[in-house]
Amino acid sequence: MADELTPETPEEEQPKKTHKQRKNGLYPGVSDELAENMRTGWADTELHGLEPIAQAAHTAARRAALSERFPGERLVVPAGRLKTRSNDTEYPFRASTEYAYLTGDQTENGVLVLEPTGETGHTATIYLLPRSDRENGEFWLSGQGELWVGRRHSLAEAEQLLGIPAQDVRELAEALAEAEGPVRAVRGHDAVIESALTDKVTKERDEELRVYLSEARAVKDEFEIGELQKAVDSTVRGFEDVVKVLDKAEATSERYIEGTFFLRARVEGNDVGYGSICAAGSHACTLHWVRNDGDVRSGDLLLLDAGVETHSLYTADVTRTLPINGTYTDIQRKIYDAVYESQEAGIAAVKPGAKFRDFHDASQHVLAEKLVEWGLLEGPVERVLELGLQRRWTLHGTGHMLGMDVHDCAAARTEAYVDGTLEPGMCLTVEPGLYFQADDLTVPEEYRGIGVRIEDDILVTEDGNRNLSAGLPRTSTDVEAWMARLKD
Repeated sequence: MADELTPETPEEEQPKKTHKQRKNGLYPGVSDELAENMRTGWADTELHGLEPIAQAAHTAARRAALSERFPGERLVVPAGRLKTRSNDTEYPFRASTEYAYLTGDQTENGVLVLEPTGETGHTATIYLLPRSDRENGEFWLSGQGELWVGRRHSLAEAEQLLGIPAQDVRELAEALAEAEGPVRAVRGHDAVIESALTDKVTKERDEELRVYLSEARAVKDEFEIGELQKAVDSTVRGFEDVVKVLDKAEATSERYIEGTFFLRARVEGNDVGYGSICAAGSHACTLHWVRNDGDVRSGDLLLLDAGVETHSLYTADVTRTLPINGTYTDIQRKIYDAVYESQEAGIAAVKPGAKFRDFHDASQHVLAEKLVEWGLLEGPVERVLELGLQRRWTLHGTGHMLGMDVHDCAAARTEAYVDGTLEPGMCLTVEPGLYFQADDLTVPEEYRGIGVRIEDDILVTEDGNRNLSAGLPRTSTDVEAWMARLKD
């Protein structure tokens, strides 16, 4: 990684004419002659006649609904800033969900501001970093300058793409500090903006804004449903990729599986939507096993929980539990088939008008029945469920909302989410599981170290539901046949 001239302070905090040198840089400074040379001789690369991004009409409708919900108040929604990984390197930037949902933009330092136009209505402005200044040299001297990290859109270009008037974000903090009137802001993403608003906002008002934006995402529009299907389709191909290289994973580790899926995510999407769980053997009993550094052995199961995130930041979330050698043992099949039966009951309960809890209750009932039938719990089943005794081996809830966040709508009110009612356009996961820990002395030895989860992404439709991830087989017999075909 080149390091000669990058400064130690970010571009938006630097003075207009000077750029701080990196300590231990090889060049002591910039001569006047070089500075003058770098100012000139560059072609005009401004883009004209750009078409709006695909979701522009949808983001406009979302902002209109937001405006209607909070009349007469200034609303501030930041994208966030780069986060340091180590010393002078940063994590890849991912815009805040609220900002991307309302704008379609994904650039760091961006801020959406809705200014009230009176008792009703707002004027939306998006504040962005403009293109790097060539006059003062920041385009080649700044660590976030164009020649270091690539060209960003000009403000005029951003207006065409996003359908929102754009201004220079470097002037926003001062303007917000001087502004008057009620303000609400989405917190936790931009300390500079929050500091400018410190005496103008309250936690209570800001939380109401966050909750509203979380609940607004529950019902997906046409664009969002298309993006979720795109994410799932890429995820299906990623699972196929993994099956084809299980022999290489056996020769190395779970990391080979992680890397294989990640390649598909980066080629067809933006990234993985969350840390891939590539859990072989007893690691499958750890719900969020993301170390992915264990052995992959023939005869064991692989629990693969992974999802591709699209370029517009919608993610899939799919799990399959696969026999590494292509064939389930008798005990593996017994447990897998029980989880499949549970998932079938859960999916059948997903329909408009049903309670969100219904699919969880249906799935858990089946698993409780199996645990009683196998002699692991004393019935009756209703007693087991009332006391939650099945949770020793089922552990988690049976699903969650899905969208731009893998656990979408997380800030929604309980009465609107887990105690709410399903509507067409909602998308959720159905993912029951059974996990028998390797050190669990309450179950027969043959059960120990086996973890099984099956997870699909389910869209609520007008007449029931649609399994977006139906492209992946689910029954134990179909999984075996699918794996055999891929390995031929």
